[in-house]
Amino acid sequence: MPNFVYYPPQGPYLDILYQDDDIVVLNKPAGLLSVPGREKKNRDSLALRVLRIWPDACVVHRLDLATSGILVFAMRKSAQSHIGRQFQQKVIDKTYYARVEGVITKEEGLIDLPIRCDWENRPRQIVDFEQGKSSQTQWQVIKRDKQSTLVCLKPLTGRTHQLRVHMQALGHAIIGDDFYATVFGQQLSPERLALHAASITLTHPGTEQRITFNCPPPFANI
Repeated sequence: MPNFVYYPPQGPYLDILYQDDDIVVLNKPAGLLSVPGREKKNRDSLALRVLRIWPDACVVHRLDLATSGILVFAMRKSAQSHIGRQFQQKVIDKTYYARVEGVITKEEGLIDLPIRCDWENRPRQIVDFEQGKSSQTQWQVIKRDKQSTLVCLKPLTGRTHQLRVHMQALGHAIIGDDFYATVFGQQLSPERLALHAASITLTHPGTEQRITFNCPPPFANI
């Protein structure tokens, strides 16, 4: 992204949803990196802000710069390993909400399309049936209006830009998406990408109990 200029949001500095001895759960705003960028001017990130308060905290997963929503950090290495194994075993459930271009007529479905990096235009991703990695997304319509549809998305895999590429392939790109939306879709939400990580369910590394955290999307009343 040669024309990328980073203006990370400053308020609230940290939006903490939950914290104990093993994990801290935060709501990442759109426009803030999950982890520091390579260049010094792009260092500000949710991870760096967390480390300033909890120096032993560890990253366990990420969200795209443009995506808002729930991120979980481990408070110690043992918790990081515990949660990392859950991601590897695909036993962590995540739910996203997105507002997409146009009106989807069906109620729900499964997108099963392989994805790979578009190396000449990275970080863009593309569907590729020969070299792409297996990728699946469940979707369900929540609300419709005249120009867009609010959908609930559940990624069954965790590929880069998976939800964004899959919705574009369905013919209903996420509005506000600088990479995959049409000009019309970008104009519908010029201030941000309308994609939000709204919930996550995992096994708590301390109690071994399943626990769910929720954070409703700022762009929809649900």
